Amino acid sequence: MKRFVALYLALDASTSTLAKVAALKRYLAEAPAPDAAWAVYLLAGGTPRRAVPTGELRALACEAAGLPEWLFEAGYAATGDLAEAIAYVLPDPVDRLDAPLSIWMTGRILPLRGLDAAARREAVLAAWRGLSADERFMFVKLVGGGFRVGVSKLLVQRALAEWSGTDAAVIAQRMMGYTDIDTPPTAERFEALYGADAGASRGGQPYPFFLAHPLPGAPADTLGARDDWLAEWKYDGIRAQVVKRDGQVWIWSRGEELVTERFPEVSLEAATWPDGTVVDGELLAWRHGEAEPAPFALLQKRIGRTKLSRAILAEAPVRLLAYDLLESDGVDRRAEPLHERRARLLALGMAVSPLVEAADWAGLTAAREGSRERRVEGLMLKHRDSAYGIGRTGSAWWKWKIAPLSVDAVLIYAQAGHGRRANLYTDYSFAVWSRTPRDAAEAEAALDGGVSDLQLVPFAKAYSGLTDEEIRQVDRVVRQTTVEKFGPVRRVRPTMVFELGFEGIQASTRHKSGIAVRFPRMLRIRGDKPVAEADTVQVLRGLMEGVG
Repeated sequence: MKRFVALYLALDASTSTLAKVAALKRYLAEAPAPDAAWAVYLLAGGTPRRAVPTGELRALACEAAGLPEWLFEAGYAATGDLAEAIAYVLPDPVDRLDAPLSIWMTGRILPLRGLDAAARREAVLAAWRGLSADERFMFVKLVGGGFRVGVSKLLVQRALAEWSGTDAAVIAQRMMGYTDIDTPPTAERFEALYGADAGASRGGQPYPFFLAHPLPGAPADTLGARDDWLAEWKYDGIRAQVVKRDGQVWIWSRGEELVTERFPEVSLEAATWPDGTVVDGELLAWRHGEAEPAPFALLQKRIGRTKLSRAILAEAPVRLLAYDLLESDGVDRRAEPLHERRARLLALGMAVSPLVEAADWAGLTAAREGSRERRVEGLMLKHRDSAYGIGRTGSAWWKWKIAPLSVDAVLIYAQAGHGRRANLYTDYSFAVWSRTPRDAAEAEAALDGGVSDLQLVPFAKAYSGLTDEEIRQVDRVVRQTTVEKFGPVRRVRPTMVFELGFEGIQASTRHKSGIAVRFPRMLRIRGDKPVAEADTVQVLRGLMEGVG
């Protein structure tokens, strides 16, 4: 554990890519294979299931430190990080525990999920008594499901490639599926990432996904001749790879989560494919007989479900719309030109993403304008001769999305952030008017509760989109206009209007407004717009009707 904690602190303290790669290489050179297996798993994005509820950790920390709850919560609010707050309020260790990372994971942390509350309490307190402050911090991160560090999976792959002398593309290929939550890492799996005898992809292992860049400008100015590019609709579903090998089917999400059991109808269809077939595509909710996919809201009813009733399968049927053929007849096809891979894909007889036909860029621009009516997000532009790459490499695939939906909304609540933003109010709740105020005076009267049929209706939360300076500006306003406190949440006197952007909108019984938005973020602060001129629930409903 000590060696891994030292690595974490080195990675967290540096902003230099070279320094981070060097720290990782030093760790890999020194750590036993079982420990390295877990380190690569965790740093590459693997997330073991939460072993101890956070509320339980907070209560145990108060007990172990002899602190009243209010005092611990004050420290938590100041640090913005639960693990840090716990680590530094506990008394000094009594019986030092010095076990390797792999032993901690398999012998102490993962088994916590299976213990009753009393046994779990004793195990957690015993661990805290034997660990230093930095080690306690790591322990809480791992048992609480909150482990994060400032390295990317690509950086981990680079360090592993440089340390082992194995080609980085080979490492990326072999790491697909390595962070699956249901398959703990082992020394054997780790060594297979770089070993000379690891061989090619076998069983259900997928390929690294090829990702597109956002188109930076007009395609005519950026991409050149229209004839060199294939255009497809950018569907709004779940990107996935479906693997058929050895008579079995595996379905992988882009996040490398194995989701086969969640989409039985797709598995049933893929079972008819020839062995040695791997397809990249989109999982979409698509009702039988309809020409277009259903809104993403219907697909959401299937996401996260492990038990599927007949009713939900009938209500939200899912199909795979194929984008690309990565393997056929057991042969890796990724280096072939896209138009050849597409021809092979069509020959398999499955549902394939249709090409958007237009003679020139102007025609394609006109087609893109109808994206919302088709329930798509815009267009994908792919060079007809492109290979299937790894990650966001090269400039062969572009996503040309339509502008987000947007409304002008009022800031009504704020909460402090975490980590380096722990002392700033960065997480905001927004509202729109129940109807249009007649004038500024009526709006002010409504804010004081003096107009019964006019009020601000909450509908969205957002925390992204602002610069650091804008966040500091909003933080000052929050502190100056706070009128009520609910734990970490501050209710403010409404004075600021923001333009909020979002990708989708749908009816919701869970929200007071009756509406939920997807991926809300702040596009800009509307310093030019008074609160009385913010949008209304009716505007949101109009947007919902327009995309339904």
